[in-house]
Amino acid sequence: MEHKVHIIGIGTDGIGGLAGKPRELLQAAELILGAEAALALIPELTAERLVLSGNLHDAVRKLEASGHRRTVVLAGGDPLFYGVARYLCEKLGSERFEVWPHVSTMQLAFARIKESWEEAYLTNLATHSLDSVLDRVRTAETVGIFTSDEETPPIVARQLLARGIDYFHAFVCENLGAPNERVTQGELEEIQEMDFDALNVMILKRKPDRPDLQKTLSRFRRFGNLDDAFIQSRPKSGLITGAEVRAIALAKLDVQHSSVIWDIGAGAGAVAIEAAQLATSGMVYAIEQDVADYHLIVANAQTFGIKNLTAVHGMAPAVFDGLPAPDAVFVGGIRREVARLLESVFRVLRPGGRLVVNVASLEALSATYAAMKLLAPTIDGTLVNIARGNEQLETMRFEALNPTFLLTIVKPI
Repeated sequence: MEHKVHIIGIGTDGIGGLAGKPRELLQAAELILGAEAALALIPELTAERLVLSGNLHDAVRKLEASGHRRTVVLAGGDPLFYGVARYLCEKLGSERFEVWPHVSTMQLAFARIKESWEEAYLTNLATHSLDSVLDRVRTAETVGIFTSDEETPPIVARQLLARGIDYFHAFVCENLGAPNERVTQGELEEIQEMDFDALNVMILKRKPDRPDLQKTLSRFRRFGNLDDAFIQSRPKSGLITGAEVRAIALAKLDVQHSSVIWDIGAGAGAVAIEAAQLATSGMVYAIEQDVADYHLIVANAQTFGIKNLTAVHGMAPAVFDGLPAPDAVFVGGIRREVARLLESVFRVLRPGGRLVVNVASLEALSATYAAMKLLAPTIDGTLVNIARGNEQLETMRFEALNPTFLLTIVKPI
């Protein structure tokens, strides 16, 4: 017991905020290891100090070299809550340590805004990027975030808004427990324009009038709606991606409830709208260069009651900048520069993401296949031949639709 290393949590009030055994252990320590910010909280102690960087391998190495001196590892808040204690116990064995937690800054932050954190999703952007936890954030009621130097509250707010996640009320709690403590609340649009101290916790609270599931009019299916359900421009009537092809394409895209989907060459928006109805907590971007079709996308989205779809007017790939990286991309028609477009799409596609291209002619099939083969070794090809039944008097006849091809590749993880 004598040679155990004590991992002690401390607050911004320093040693004055400790009582009992943790205070005695810290005062009796011969060697104290901790981050610069933690060590700065105990200026009155004269023990030898070793500064721990963000590299936790360094902490292990220094502890192994500490010998049998009375050693304390000092950490902010609760050392087991996104702290150093878990890592050290895993690397050196939990029997070597005793852990003395303090109130964590996350606890303090939720206390300051008087909200429970029992069911909140909590994350640390110093160890997990916002992109990697976005699906959990998108679907949560309440989110607690330890921000980082790279992803500060304004940057987080901007990234969420860019992904269509505009339904959270935000709180930023700075320097909790210190004399200059401050709690700021506001809309994400406001937070993105503000400045905050480095020591902060960000809390997101879903607005009460934001539904979890997208509400659509009951007369519409979630996917595979009849072609006539969509408003189409008269010159292009009949060129919409057919219901059966749409259903197969959505399966190839592997749309999940929180997916980010791009539909390039969206036309009237049929694929994009049905993708949005499947990705109820996700976001769909319908990219269309024809201004008339762009307005059709907007009108059809309103008709279907879709809120998680953004129509983007412009030419791909020029409009890609500023859009969130997609989990899946559907390309509904390629007119020229096939290789350049698909290469640009594949570059921004998330690892494990899927690219599905629909082509209708043999010439387009050949060019698209060659371009996709340069991007991925394996291509899933599907020839879709559909005939729709047509009742005439007491008989049924089948009318064949023009065949179409779906080519699919997956970006390696």
